[in-house]
Amino acid sequence: MQIEHLEAHYAGIIEGLGENLDREGLIKTPERAAKAMAYLCRGYNQDLNSVVNNAVFTSENDDMVIVKDIELYSLCEHHVLPFIGRAHVAYLPRGKVIGLSKIARIVDMYARRLQIQENLTVQIADAISEVISPAGVAVTIEAEHLCMKMRGVEKQNSTMKTSVMLGTFRESQATRMEYLQLIAD
Repeated sequence: MQIEHLEAHYAGIIEGLGENLDREGLIKTPERAAKAMAYLCRGYNQDLNSVVNNAVFTSENDDMVIVKDIELYSLCEHHVLPFIGRAHVAYLPRGKVIGLSKIARIVDMYARRLQIQENLTVQIADAISEVISPAGVAVTIEAEHLCMKMRGVEKQNSTMKTSVMLGTFRESQATRMEYLQLIAD
């Protein structure tokens, strides 16, 4: 990502809105906006192997592992407006576990790209599945979308929930219900 390239585009957008880039408050705005966008979309500069960084460990545990309430911040790919929420990630180990912080880092890597929540949920589940080949993976995301709150229908109390269930979470109603009960607490 080239900051100078983004900066030139932000200058064009600001001018296109009818603003004066020489106005005191806007002099550095294209540069600041470009740096902010590069930061918010830093997930494009990451890949799964470097994020996990070999933090996969042998384990005989085969009971459910859940990390819940992982904060996430993303930008909707349709309006480039934020959606903010939390992810709950669970898996059933099958000989391997992943370092706890790596789950949050995987969420961040995919969230820090232009996204739709539906795809983000699938990407997180697929990544966990790829890294440790568990018996099952479940991911639930609850988020508020500013594209619904600030424009369009302007519904201030709306939230979106998405979930993906793979393996045992899809096949076993009891496993799925245990997961849903545990994230509800």
